[in-house]
Amino acid sequence: MKTLFSFTSFLFVLVILVLTSLGFWQLDRAEEKRQIEGLIKLSQRSVPAVAYNAADIMTKEHYDVLLEGSYISSRQLIYDNQTINSNAGYYVLTPFDLKDSLKVILVNRGFVPWGDDRSVAINIDVDENVRTIKAKLIKPVQRMELKEQDLKPKFPSLIQSINLNKLSEIIDHTIIPMVARLDHEEADGFFRRWAPFYGSVDKHIGYAVQWFLMAFVLLIIALRLYFKSKK
Repeated sequence: MKTLFSFTSFLFVLVILVLTSLGFWQLDRAEEKRQIEGLIKLSQRSVPAVAYNAADIMTKEHYDVLLEGSYISSRQLIYDNQTINSNAGYYVLTPFDLKDSLKVILVNRGFVPWGDDRSVAINIDVDENVRTIKAKLIKPVQRMELKEQDLKPKFPSLIQSINLNKLSEIIDHTIIPMVARLDHEEADGFFRRWAPFYGSVDKHIGYAVQWFLMAFVLLIIALRLYFKSKK
């Protein structure tokens, strides 16, 4: 009986610790989102400036910047499985060869809906003249893959997720780990209505409160059982 009680107590303590840890984890997530929101507000007050190289670009997430260089039309990527306004389609990702850098950045030129026949894609060619474009920088998030992509150097290449190491191999250029969302006023783009970032700070705080409440309720139950066993 004593062994059973000790094991039950251990489980109560373990679960309470796990629930409390989850609560603090959600608070940490809320603080991360709050910092990102602050960075976005700061970036919105800044005037777009030229980002010359990878080091400069990596410090400008969420900022509107100017990029100087040229598109590499022969190495374009079709980022599939996207949905906007209930329409299935893809994003057109075009490597942009920066003027003063040996690396390229992927420019998301916008959304294109699939037609009735997925084997027929629209013409996404773009000239490779030197130009300056305005774009917002966002770090790419690699989506979960049910199976490994079989990427081949055939363009435009259909991709399911942004794995920068693999994509750098197939386009034969080193890709900066940032995506440039082409401004809606820029030419040579498709449908662009970029969703603003919502940090969901309140959501994370709400989750934290739920975890803490569950830990508190479990603690009350554990204490009641303990004192009851002492009678």
